[in-house]
Amino acid sequence: MNKNIILAGVGGQGILSIATIIGAAVVEKGLYVKQAEVHGMSQRGGDVQSHLRISDQPIYSDLIPMGKADMIISIEPMESLRYLPYLNPETGWLITNTTSFINIPNYPEKNALMTEVSKIKNHIMIDADTIAKELKNARAANMVVLGAAALYLGIDYEVLEKAIRNNFERKGEDVVNSNLTALKAGYNAAEAYIKR
Repeated sequence: MNKNIILAGVGGQGILSIATIIGAAVVEKGLYVKQAEVHGMSQRGGDVQSHLRISDQPIYSDLIPMGKADMIISIEPMESLRYLPYLNPETGWLITNTTSFINIPNYPEKNALMTEVSKIKNHIMIDADTIAKELKNARAANMVVLGAAALYLGIDYEVLEKAIRNNFERKGEDVVNSNLTALKAGYNAAEAYIKR
């Protein structure tokens, strides 16, 4: 197995939690993983991205070359497009939230963003923020997006669930269960999107 993943969003959206969970899941499977991340200048609202490389063979670089990403997982639609040059144009998947985080004065119009995303050969667009709010866990939009990406991650769903349990168990059973519910809701939303 070889998988190159770009995680994208803005500070405070939980990108690094997604990276932690995927990383723990692949280690559980006995795979190699390397990660490089940028923390958006360490402030809420700044650009955050992470390169996540997974393989059954040793990995020598933690950075993904342009055009070689198998997946972009984004919690913010404009950020998903920012990293598009990394995506393999033929086989890569773009999984993005449709809810914008407007942090600049000239932020693009939402329909224009969605039109650009829809041009990508393999894509899934879900309104993760609304799904998370309907689950009464607005902070779990990142887990909703991770659930949507789970269709194409190449990691057993049960292994992702275990990684979520381990990551959130110190916060209590309610937090674990709400994040597992968000993961499943994202998975279901992605399946519905693909079948539409």
